[in-house]
Amino acid sequence: MHHHHGRLRTAGLLAFLFAMVLMVGAIVAYSMQSPAVLFIFAGIGLISVAYSYWNSDKIALRAMRAYPVTREQAPALYEMVEELAHRAQEPVPRIFISPQPTPNAFATGRNPERGVVCYTEGILNLLTPRELRAVTGHELMHIYNRDILISSVAAAVAGFLTTITQFFILFGGARGRGGGGGNPLALVGGLLAVILMPIAASLIRSAISRTREYDADADGAELSGDPLALASALDKLQNGISRVPLKEDPKHDAHAHMMIANPFGPRARQMFSTHPPMDDRIARLKEMAGQR
Repeated sequence: MHHHHGRLRTAGLLAFLFAMVLMVGAIVAYSMQSPAVLFIFAGIGLISVAYSYWNSDKIALRAMRAYPVTREQAPALYEMVEELAHRAQEPVPRIFISPQPTPNAFATGRNPERGVVCYTEGILNLLTPRELRAVTGHELMHIYNRDILISSVAAAVAGFLTTITQFFILFGGARGRGGGGGNPLALVGGLLAVILMPIAASLIRSAISRTREYDADADGAELSGDPLALASALDKLQNGISRVPLKEDPKHDAHAHMMIANPFGPRARQMFSTHPPMDDRIARLKEMAGQR
């Protein structure tokens, strides 16, 4: 079920992100004339990645005020999730519901054994059972493809680069100028590189997220055996979110990339969007249905 082209592209983008971290660390270490700075930053980066990964489910579920549901409370959802999980021969995730009226769904959890699928009340009221099953297939493949780990790492690294930049601008440049040594041209070049790195990192993080969405669409449609149902669901979600977008809030920004559709509506077309254009996703699914 894994689409190797997407996985290779994701691996390449992640490798480039880590290369940028090393490059910025080297610039900061050179500017401050202290190689130890590079190791300190590397350690901080690893800690931030580990924290983001380990707590991704708690943070997202708390932000969406989601609550777990039992089999007695949602028998149809349980049956749907279990059927698809058994088809994939993977663990069955826990099921949560968020009281948000915005129609959306997301998957989280640090591994398939601790996976969670969360539906908003808005999506449960909007989609047909067939469309909801296709959405569930998409979310399950995020878990089974370990996209939560990938997105957590990408988000943490991008945020880490921003922190390095702020530190360098406040302390590194001044230390380099005050030190009396060093090439001023190299210092300016290093400063420019460090300032531009977080922008590039954000673009790469968005590209990674879009690649994972395309793959989850294709893998999820294959798992459910119903690409047209997923296409129909995405079309309804696009219109539904435009009518009732999620309230913009920093606590939602952190996990918006996990959702099947951009929860803020029109912002989906921005350069830094973590979601591919919905029309393109729908067209790919329809093409996939035509090939079956």
